[in-house]
Amino acid sequence: MGCCGSSIAKGDEAAKKIRKPKPWKHSEAITRAQLKQMREEFWDTAPHYGGRKEIWDALQAAAEADLTLAQAIVDSAGVIVQSADLTICYDERGAKYELPKYVLSEPTNIISDS
Repeated sequence: MGCCGSSIAKGDEAAKKIRKPKPWKHSEAITRAQLKQMREEFWDTAPHYGGRKEIWDALQAAAEADLTLAQAIVDSAGVIVQSADLTICYDERGAKYELPKYVLSEPTNIISDS
């Protein structure tokens, strides 16, 4: 029985390594101010989608950090990363957390605020 648990643990470790999201394009060109507004609205309402507030807070901190720090944050919060780009995660109780790409990175078609 210990062998099965060991194998699963090794598989989970490989799946937990996070990476930057792939380049993506918003449906229409947006400014940095619009992107910032979209992010603020998402994080303000995220706990209402279900899950625990402390996990949402950890995911926000990870989304705003560099990869090394983000990895440490998700590991210490007990977040189970399904998609390496953090778009789909779970907590230890099985609650699902879906993050839109716009909170994780900037689109390729961002325009200046002027």
